[in-house]
Amino acid sequence: MTTSTEDFAVRQTIYAEELPGWGSLRIVPLIPSEDIELVHQWVSQPRARFWGMTEKSREEVQGIYEFLDSLDTHHAFLVILDGEPLALFQTYEPLHDPVGEAYPAREEDIGMHLLLAPATRPIPHFTPRLATSLIKYMFSVPGKDRIIVEPDARNAKALRRLEATCFELGPIIQLEEKEAQFGFLTRAGFEQIQAEQSTR
Repeated sequence: MTTSTEDFAVRQTIYAEELPGWGSLRIVPLIPSEDIELVHQWVSQPRARFWGMTEKSREEVQGIYEFLDSLDTHHAFLVILDGEPLALFQTYEPLHDPVGEAYPAREEDIGMHLLLAPATRPIPHFTPRLATSLIKYMFSVPGKDRIIVEPDARNAKALRRLEATCFELGPIIQLEEKEAQFGFLTRAGFEQIQAEQSTR
């Protein structure tokens, strides 16, 4: 089954924000059985090699996301802008993930993964503005005050995005499937950045 714009319009909204000059941004739950064609198309492209699914079949990808959907600690979402899906966004509880064994994880931590869809049109300052909205959502989750990211250490583009979004880079650590670069952003640090930007 292929999801249509109309399907996204009626899907439960986890977070919404009106972005001047962009339109209406929404975060909605990923439904594996309905969204698999879209997601498999994204993750199987060479540009998504660091996502780790380029060789996986449609059925394998759907199985992975159905497993995630069964967990209370891991969540997958689509980011929608005016009806158009623009990104695959995942959050997780580091204390309930292998990542939590690689650093002193806390209940207040929330981890994230982000895969941008292939661009269909130019959107000025897309990545930093999208990241700001996702960060706002994660800090709206009760009890969370620090965001954890661990992209592949070879993914230079992702590392540049982190630094542009004011994440503090931590150690490089070895996970089962990759050598990862830790990055951290605290609620206090994000609020300070927002305050500084508002006075410019």
